[in-house]
Amino acid sequence: IGYNPLYVFRGIYAGFNPQVLMLINGIPLTNLFQGDRNVVWGGMPVEAIARIEVIRGPGSALYGADAFAGVINIVTKGPGEIENNSAGLSLGNFGTKDVWISAAGEAGDFTYSAVIELGETDGTDELIEVDAQSLLDFVSGTSVSNAPGSVNRSEQNLDLRFEAIYKKMRLRFGSQIRKDIGDGAGAAETLNPTNKFASKRFNIDFTYTEEELFKDTSVEFQASYLDTSQEVEGDFILYPPGSTGPFLDPLGVPLFPPFPDGVIGNPEIFENHLRAGIKADYKGIERHHISLGAGYYDGEIDKVTEEKNFGFNPFTGMIILPGDPLVDVSDTSLVFLTEDKRENYYLYFQDVWLLGNDWELTAGIRHDDYSDFGTTTNPRFALVWSTSYKLTTKFLYGEAFRAPSFAQTRAINNPLILGNIDLKPEEIESYEIAFDYRPNYQLTLNTNFFYYDWTDIIQFVPDISGSTRTAQNAGEQTGYGMEFEVNWSATKNLTITSNFSIQSSTDETLDVPASKSPEKQFYLRSDWKLPSEWRINMQANWVMDRNRMVGDLRPTVDDYVVFDLSIRKALTASFEVGLTINNAFDEDAREPSPNSAPVPFIPNDLPLSGRTVLGEIRYSF
Repeated sequence: IGYNPLYVFRGIYAGFNPQVLMLINGIPLTNLFQGDRNVVWGGMPVEAIARIEVIRGPGSALYGADAFAGVINIVTKGPGEIENNSAGLSLGNFGTKDVWISAAGEAGDFTYSAVIELGETDGTDELIEVDAQSLLDFVSGTSVSNAPGSVNRSEQNLDLRFEAIYKKMRLRFGSQIRKDIGDGAGAAETLNPTNKFASKRFNIDFTYTEEELFKDTSVEFQASYLDTSQEVEGDFILYPPGSTGPFLDPLGVPLFPPFPDGVIGNPEIFENHLRAGIKADYKGIERHHISLGAGYYDGEIDKVTEEKNFGFNPFTGMIILPGDPLVDVSDTSLVFLTEDKRENYYLYFQDVWLLGNDWELTAGIRHDDYSDFGTTTNPRFALVWSTSYKLTTKFLYGEAFRAPSFAQTRAINNPLILGNIDLKPEEIESYEIAFDYRPNYQLTLNTNFFYYDWTDIIQFVPDISGSTRTAQNAGEQTGYGMEFEVNWSATKNLTITSNFSIQSSTDETLDVPASKSPEKQFYLRSDWKLPSEWRINMQANWVMDRNRMVGDLRPTVDDYVVFDLSIRKALTASFEVGLTINNAFDEDAREPSPNSAPVPFIPNDLPLSGRTVLGEIRYSF
């Protein structure tokens, strides 16, 4: 929905992609509603980002819930990462505009930094040829589909990051305001260019660090607060004006005449998240580095609102008919989601033990107690062997869990799917062996082999009535594969980075290959510094072998290669210009659309962006 990005590790993917934990400065962004970053994501600009850290595989022993397939930690720029104040402007096709300013300063022991970024775009002009309404037009005799039509990918973003450091204390504040966010190909797989979402995300965190509280002991305390929302601008039209909607009898005959304003549903959700934790590191035992931690989380969906022009009117008990005004079902038994909260207490322990000159063992375990689904305990082990001067070998084992989302446990009035409050968390076990080979200072080669078993997968299973599906812990998936990385400083001015991954995953419930995730992926990047302050960056991403879902009779999804180019030139010590061309060869790249019933509603899959061009000027002062 909304063409949100998918972060897929090792073939592990489902639904709204909640199996990956994203952090900003070590603090989760996870929303309770779908368990992802936010349905109204709207992207994240990069000017305020210092670096991005990625951990593949289970990480619940340290990070808790949702550190399942992998962890992505976005570290923002603090006073130490902003060497010069700067401002910039970029312009591109499809009405793309971005402007930013970053600054840092100090006054004695007090240092600070701030980054402000504003951006907007009309999206792209990629077409959806046929949508769900096209099929409904055929069934009902209407002709109101907006297909063929462009993918709805507009957005307006305002991002602010502020950080202040005083002696042992650090305070961070961030806001991400999203407006005019298009819904991609539509929540119901129907196009409507007027559908727009909004979101407000505010976060603040405070960290206090005592490097030598006692001898060989350091302590860190952290508290954070996140307020986030999913909002609708205007009306969210599920099916366009003149549609009879998806309300059909068993023979496929529409139950209602056309809805003059379309089928409208305006769901809005407001969440808040409070976290507090303390951790201590102790190095007083020879050959051991011990870490202890404890914490508390309180998350709440404190406000759910909904207006719609279909279903039942809770005030009259009558069916809402086409042409009736919108009915506000907020705070009634017919709202789509129950307002509720979730609490979590946790404890973790980790010991890094130097067994010998060539062997090191990291062993950790974390215990979580949740107010709604009970307790879970997750260990991890990593045995590191310095095999030779140039080669390091690692043996890893880990377990992790993913907490059920509120959409899976507390959805109560959806015409198609129902939540289940008795769900258990999804679980995974993973085994890995990794080789880190460095033949010289210029070249690093990493190879990793893995196997995992993913159990209690939450799926929506058809009910006996046949009209709805209820969330159940019904699935299991296993997978194995290999990942290979190369980092090569070919010359003083040329760096080449590449990686290749191959995985084979099986849906054990149906005994078929798992769908959607690429079985092979190859990435190549080069960074080249030329004389006269020129810099060239080239990268290619080759995505291969994505399987269709069971029962999907369409041809195999085509592979694609996307090539990007960026050229930069420093005109003076203060001015720099740049040109970026994404998808330079205008590749027709597509990701699989759902296999809806009775046929795929968008048969030709979901087109990604074609060629885009962006020019940039940057000024440092």
